[in-house]
Amino acid sequence: MSRQDRLFEILALLRDGRLHRAADIAATMNVSERTIYRDMDRLQASGVPVEGARGIGYRITPGYTLPPLSLTPSELEALNLGLAIVGQAADDTLKAAADTLIEKIDAVLPAHDMAQAQAWKPSLHAFTDPTRNLAHLPLLRSAVKAQQKVRLTYTDQDGTVTTRKVRPLHMEYWGRVWTLTAWCELSRDFEVFRLDLIESLEALPDLFVDTPGRTLADFAARSEASHAPL
Repeated sequence: MSRQDRLFEILALLRDGRLHRAADIAATMNVSERTIYRDMDRLQASGVPVEGARGIGYRITPGYTLPPLSLTPSELEALNLGLAIVGQAADDTLKAAADTLIEKIDAVLPAHDMAQAQAWKPSLHAFTDPTRNLAHLPLLRSAVKAQQKVRLTYTDQDGTVTTRKVRPLHMEYWGRVWTLTAWCELSRDFEVFRLDLIESLEALPDLFVDTPGRTLADFAARSEASHAPL
């Protein structure tokens, strides 16, 4: 059982409002008590209203609980984008609530190969400018689908500004950070751009066709090879 699945099971167990000893939870989950202690620390740090301590037991304090939900990738994107906007524009109470809700969502997301996503860890809080992402999403979605080249002005994390003509290949979402994978005609290589660092964007009349060495499949194959064990 993965950690995320186990956290779901623990939350389901605690929903009855009664006190549960770590030893009993560990036996139910077929893990060690130490693992349950770590799980409880993670849930509490994520804002889940769990009270209790080691040697005493744990329970969920009164609050709102929801049954398990199945979200599509687009639904998860919409939820996290909304939270990002609240985190930027709302009052302090709602900002704090958005932060804890983000942590709760992250605590129960299925585990995936997030090697590339680690690069965006410093930006996992709300977008630096959520309205900029909102402005770029429709055009980029359309360009990816139509295989239409775009020109973008981009600010790297070190502050360097460049203008690129790219083939947009794929958009992806890394826990409140949107990225665009593209073939860049400036670098003559694949590039991954953060949408919140795109200063300006325009669709060009140029269309493109799949070219060996410049496709999304080529990018995926290169990424897989770079993470293969030696």
